[in-house]
Amino acid sequence: MEGVAKDNPRAASLPFIYTSHPVIGLSPEVLDSHIVGNDPYTGKPVIDEIIDVLTKPVSEKKPAPESPVTVKTAPPQALLEPDTEDNLQRLFYERGWTDGLPIILPTEERVKKMLAGTNASPDEVVGESYQMDTRELVKYTVSNIAVIAVMAGARPEHFPVILAIASTRQSALMPSTTAFAAMLLVNGPIRNEIGMNCGIGAFSPVNQANSVIGRAWTLMSICWGYAKPKKTLWSSQGSNLVYNNMCVAENEERSVWTPFHVDKGFKADESVVSIFRGWAVINSTGAASNRTLGEELNIELAVIPPLNSAATIVMDPIVASNLKENEGFNTKQDFARWMSQNIKMPAGQYWKTDYIDMLVASQAYQGVEPYASWKKVPDDELIAPYHNPDRINLIVVGGETSPLWKATDYGHWASASIDKWHA
Repeated sequence: MEGVAKDNPRAASLPFIYTSHPVIGLSPEVLDSHIVGNDPYTGKPVIDEIIDVLTKPVSEKKPAPESPVTVKTAPPQALLEPDTEDNLQRLFYERGWTDGLPIILPTEERVKKMLAGTNASPDEVVGESYQMDTRELVKYTVSNIAVIAVMAGARPEHFPVILAIASTRQSALMPSTTAFAAMLLVNGPIRNEIGMNCGIGAFSPVNQANSVIGRAWTLMSICWGYAKPKKTLWSSQGSNLVYNNMCVAENEERSVWTPFHVDKGFKADESVVSIFRGWAVINSTGAASNRTLGEELNIELAVIPPLNSAATIVMDPIVASNLKENEGFNTKQDFARWMSQNIKMPAGQYWKTDYIDMLVASQAYQGVEPYASWKKVPDDELIAPYHNPDRINLIVVGGETSPLWKATDYGHWASASIDKWHA
């Protein structure tokens, strides 16, 4: 929506039509009743709204009060009247600026110290977000992000990573009824410069850099307007993983393979942050006994029908070492290709998963392969759902106390260089 609004001011008057929920997993009869029923936001029949939109030219419509789209830059900071810390904490929460947890109050002095963590100008525009309520495309600056970094508890040395995250224009929160979650991965020299944890307990709440950088992304997303129930936040249950978005560094020193950012075309000595997003995270409970580690991983992924082959495996260095030295996978790409060919599931299991039926079946009907062929086979025939090995990401994280891993359906959404924002 952001790009549409930016390039076409009339996008501000594009209507948003909502149906009753839920929609996933329901019968065609129930879905049809949603279409003839009322829009839960406007109270008008959904089908009437659709017909109105499709049959009346935009020029004949009265523009909405919020239209046309306004492009503006957020103020550096909105100064509040002096008050007690308790009252200010309550005010920030009531205005929807926090994740519900206490924040560090962003005083002018603290924001100034945060800005010392970058050479970028405080007025430099980092990115933009589209505000659903006001139909405004708001550009946010280095100074705006500094305020949020302070609120998250970050230090100036963490600031370049937070700016790089902001520059991707990706939100940690998604306007979906499902429980989307996310992950942040940091590679390169900055991991050690700021003391990020990539070893024992890397995903645990014990490291300041991991915790505050991940939280800053959530606070950014909240301030950009992605946490307004029934407007931009529709998740039925939500996900507690987005409190700090599984923020972690890769254990490059103990990995037998190339670092993730090098796999994506960055230089080894470049500091990079990468964003992943998906639904499922399966923690392994123990190493294989009568199976290889590769076979054990395949069993877990074979229960997650993937969208477009996406998967991200976060493995302890012991696992990576075993896969290379004992199972013969010299590179990540070798193992990804093997997984792509060997992970199998029945076609019926794949197609009868609601989000696959909703998001992939249309490609099958359009003749897109391999989905079109998979749609024609019997339910019990095995298919290889991770058909594109390039979308299988392998990451090495952990302290080598046990050969464990996390198998996820996360896809890689973006990577950004941190060096641009370094002081």
